[in-house]
Amino acid sequence: MRPTVGFLLHDVARLMRKRFEQRTRGLDLTRSQWQVLDKLSINEGIHQKGLADLLEIESVTLLRLLDKMQIRGLIERRRHLTDRRLTLLYLTQASHPLLQVMQGLGEETRVEAMAGFSDAERHQMMQMLTRMREQLVHACMLLPLPPRRTDAEN
Repeated sequence: MRPTVGFLLHDVARLMRKRFEQRTRGLDLTRSQWQVLDKLSINEGIHQKGLADLLEIESVTLLRLLDKMQIRGLIERRRHLTDRRLTLLYLTQASHPLLQVMQGLGEETRVEAMAGFSDAERHQMMQMLTRMREQLVHACMLLPLPPRRTDAEN
């Protein structure tokens, strides 16, 4: 039986994460911590709940990660100027070189995964995956589908 698109995409993503983690092992960061750095590099000044939503994790889980990363000197928390309930998150200067190393290792992983692909193949694959993502984003905004009944339930 041939794998389905979903299983194949999941497996490729899992293997890319595994390979990236092999490359980053010496950096003393968990995958969750490098995901925080990556999202925060694009969204500096975001509040904790917003970052948790972007990462699709619980706020409590993010809080523990941020505590460890703040102790290590990678992020800083600042109070919102007008809303004291909000804490805004920023990268520290110490995190920037680490982020550059991680981005380089990510690029090495992508190059390794795409070895032997022509430029046209890479471009076509990116176009198709982008289109799939757009279609799924649109579908997810629609009302949820009702649960399917099995023959045993009828």
